[in-house]
Amino acid sequence: MEVIVAKNIGFCFGVKRAVDAVYEQAEKDGNIYTYGAITHNEEVVKDLEKKGVSVIGSAKELESIQEGTVIIRAHGVAQSFYEQIGRQGLKYIDMTCPFVKRIHDIVEKESAAGKQIVIIGNAGHPEIEGIVGWCKTPAIVIESLDEAKEFDYTGEKELCVVSQTTYNYNKFQDIVEIFKQKGYNVIIENTICNATEVRQTEAREIAAKVDVMIVIGGNHSSNTRKLYEICMQECENTYFIQTLDDLNLDLSESVKLVGITAGASTPNNIIEEVQNYVRINF
Repeated sequence: MEVIVAKNIGFCFGVKRAVDAVYEQAEKDGNIYTYGAITHNEEVVKDLEKKGVSVIGSAKELESIQEGTVIIRAHGVAQSFYEQIGRQGLKYIDMTCPFVKRIHDIVEKESAAGKQIVIIGNAGHPEIEGIVGWCKTPAIVIESLDEAKEFDYTGEKELCVVSQTTYNYNKFQDIVEIFKQKGYNVIIENTICNATEVRQTEAREIAAKVDVMIVIGGNHSSNTRKLYEICMQECENTYFIQTLDDLNLDLSESVKLVGITAGASTPNNIIEEVQNYVRINF
């Protein structure tokens, strides 16, 4: 049996940069907080907790912090967060992914110029909440093709459409096409990061030719969930696991090819454990 492991796999640039910053800061100072889990991977979060890193879950929780350093994760935060940090006199390290920061800049500028901001992405996801928090006027969030079809915009403002960096690239294009067919006056900013697009394309290509596909990532990882959805479209025998402990494979002799990919929040050691197990045991 052959195992195909995706080349574009594991921590993306933004996540690796943020995680490295937390580990580095934890070595210098024991009073460290991250605003939300630094990455949507429970194994990484547990390891950082052992090093004294605490997770703040809301602005209200932040109010109780008197001293220490707060690290902003790659997902980014709303503009109001920086204002709150300033009022409380706390130190912070901004590890917002540059691709996310670019979206903040776009929506801030275009909403101030009078455009209606439409964000394509998963409502409630921290990246989306951060983007909304940079809009000068209320933004509209659309998550699915069905929502796009039901969307009926009667306002006079020009629409400025951006996307969550980890959104499904093909779905984004389909939603944009729906807007165009409706005749809306739109400017399109494809803000899906290149790493996401490459990762999704490769996952689709691998899943289309294997008998079994394994997708590794955190249960709360949006980009991993999208990889799983993409792979399921191409290979019905697709498994979504967080660690090797979740992998329960019963492969028949007819299985000749197994593919493996992983989300942007998955550490290399977990990926290696899974691929080594599959290579040795099947």
